[in-house]
Amino acid sequence: MTAPRTPTTAEELRGAGLRVTAARVALLETVRHGDHLDVEAIASGVRDRVGHVSLQAVYEALHALTAAGLVRRIEPAGSPARFEGRVGDNHHHIVCRSCGAVADVDCAVGHAPCLHAADDHGFTIDEAEVIYWGRCPDCSTNRTS
Repeated sequence: MTAPRTPTTAEELRGAGLRVTAARVALLETVRHGDHLDVEAIASGVRDRVGHVSLQAVYEALHALTAAGLVRRIEPAGSPARFEGRVGDNHHHIVCRSCGAVADVDCAVGHAPCLHAADDHGFTIDEAEVIYWGRCPDCSTNRTS
């Protein structure tokens, strides 16, 4: 018995109903291999892979990939938007108050939304987005020394 084949990036784009371009493939791969990257870092990664690409093209591709559910956008307060390839599992994030580092935190309890509002105001809640704040190990060490 053979293991199921992982789809290529191009096949994932097609499966999401998106046109396959070298820039979109490079962008999706950059986000997936990065760590909560901002737009500038993503644009730099795409340029390293395919050459020139405009910042506007990067924004448009990120919008399309986010709408298609292939990329997740997070916006910690006071920080630029960040993008990640981990989607569909309703995980949370922790952000360093000093350096801005971002790390994933698995759901607090069970499955999505994994937290329950004391009063849902009649909404059907399907996701909870939590951002924990603190200091990363490097910044905690630097602050005490």
